[in-house]
Amino acid sequence: MEITYIILAVAVVVVGWLVFTFNSLVLGRNRAKEAWADIDVQLKRRYDLIPNLIEAVKGYMQHEQETLTKVTEMRTLAMQGGSMADRAEHENMLTGALKSVFALSENYPDLKANENFTELQRELSDTENKIQAARRFYNSVVRDFNTKIEQVPTNLVAGVFGFKIRDFFELAEGEEAAREPVKVDFK
Repeated sequence: MEITYIILAVAVVVVGWLVFTFNSLVLGRNRAKEAWADIDVQLKRRYDLIPNLIEAVKGYMQHEQETLTKVTEMRTLAMQGGSMADRAEHENMLTGALKSVFALSENYPDLKANENFTELQRELSDTENKIQAARRFYNSVVRDFNTKIEQVPTNLVAGVFGFKIRDFFELAEGEEAAREPVKVDFK
């Protein structure tokens, strides 16, 4: 009779641990999804601001049509989605294209003085900062989730229930332009 209670107690502890471990993995996965949704919100905000920026600079940058076309193409590519690596690469290319517009604006004093352009530039800069903060948060949540999946004995439960390592949202190798801060000049 006593051995039955010991076996039952061990079974309850094992089942309890499995339930706790499974639930903590579900929580981590859902936090990663939520963190990605936060990035998505900021990216959507940036996508919505870009057409306004293009319209604001079109009249001033008539000789820079190639740069404006590139920004539009990069925005379209970034909005298409894809894998996490593809998405990060497209976002980095879009950031580089936007930096080109801001750098070129230095050659157009009338544009720099345009209140609409200045406000859009401020909004985009603010959005870039929010995207960076959301990326950091997402990557820290993914780091914690991935660590949990890789640690023993949690990795056994993760493997049985199909929890997979998530990709970080990071800069691609050689993306030097994306590593530089966006230049915003309010002179």
